[in-house]
Amino acid sequence: MIFGLAIQALKKQRTRSILTILMISIGIASVIMIFAASEGLRGFVSGQLDTFGTGIIEIETKVPSTSKTSSDNAQGQALGITITTFKNKDLEKIDKDPNILSVYGAVMGQEVVAYQDILKKVFLMGVSYTAPDVDATRVDKGRFYTKEEEQSLSQVAVLGYNVWQKFFGDEDAVGKSISIKGKKFKIVGVAAERGSAFFMNLDDNIYLPLETMQKRILGTDYISFAVAKMKDPGKSKITQENLIEVMREAHGITDSNKDDFAVNTMDGAQDMLNNVINSITMLLVALICISLVVGGVGIMNIMYVSVAERTFEIGLRKAVGARSKSILWQFLVEAVLITIGGGVVGIILGAVFAYLVKVAAVSYGLSWVYYISLKSVIIAVLFSTAIGILFGIYPAKKAARLNPIEALRRE
Repeated sequence: MIFGLAIQALKKQRTRSILTILMISIGIASVIMIFAASEGLRGFVSGQLDTFGTGIIEIETKVPSTSKTSSDNAQGQALGITITTFKNKDLEKIDKDPNILSVYGAVMGQEVVAYQDILKKVFLMGVSYTAPDVDATRVDKGRFYTKEEEQSLSQVAVLGYNVWQKFFGDEDAVGKSISIKGKKFKIVGVAAERGSAFFMNLDDNIYLPLETMQKRILGTDYISFAVAKMKDPGKSKITQENLIEVMREAHGITDSNKDDFAVNTMDGAQDMLNNVINSITMLLVALICISLVVGGVGIMNIMYVSVAERTFEIGLRKAVGARSKSILWQFLVEAVLITIGGGVVGIILGAVFAYLVKVAAVSYGLSWVYYISLKSVIIAVLFSTAIGILFGIYPAKKAARLNPIEALRRE
């Protein structure tokens, strides 16, 4: 009875009801889309971390007296602060840890590379010969350089997949030479296609022996970061602590605030990125909830208008025996139906918007997961229902308290 009367009342004010439902649905759709986008971003980040392989631990330089994730560290290095204390000999000490299977050091740079009449500026990665033993670096054609070639500062190179295609097309590049900084480098291999990792295309690199890159290209004797593979990834925490002690001892550091390095595990990186994603998601949801509250105020206003317009109807119903409780429930059900309708439409719109976000991400070459979580749907339904009850109950009480005689006089 009450439900039927509420439906009839909403049908009489169809345009107003549809606009109110739309107002609520936009907020609900935003909640659904934000949760879906955060899951897609989480999947993207996990995929990017997987690019480096499993059981990975990284040691990188940082500005002393700053946190590795702080803006001071990022700004310091961006402004030219160079940490030169991370040496090749540190790699040997890292490699001695009982849980380290293998480790490689790395430095980076950019130089103009020439082959015949082709000139291109290419990103250079100077890495130890052990790189294929650590991460997902694989050779598709030819081979990787050897320990002997690195120690003898041999001018050999392994081309990234895209670099090979840019310079040679489909021709075999192994055995041919390219020129880097006026020096001839013999190509010994072509890396297998890897794709992008954190917006850096790994197929656009040329790999050079670490010491060759240091001495013959950069003129330095330090490394920027090291990557190690653990024998037992389950011991990543204790391994991280051990390597911190190894690095402090090697660099003569007794105060942890003076650390000029940071040791990161993939689990730690995943946790940190998840925390960032969760924080951003909650902030956006909180902002959307404010808009939903504004929508709730709109519902309250509309319900007040509805009570004013139907004063005579309320008075007539009460005059023929309708109880105040029935009047209250009728208006409350109307408010809840509007918000539930907004919730249902919002879930559908949110799913569509989330899919469009996925399509846009894929068009930019990102690996994106389309996932509508049950949690987001439950939150949307519960929140929309709560708004209906919260902002509909006061106008409903006002309608229920109307004096039938006064209500009939207003007609």
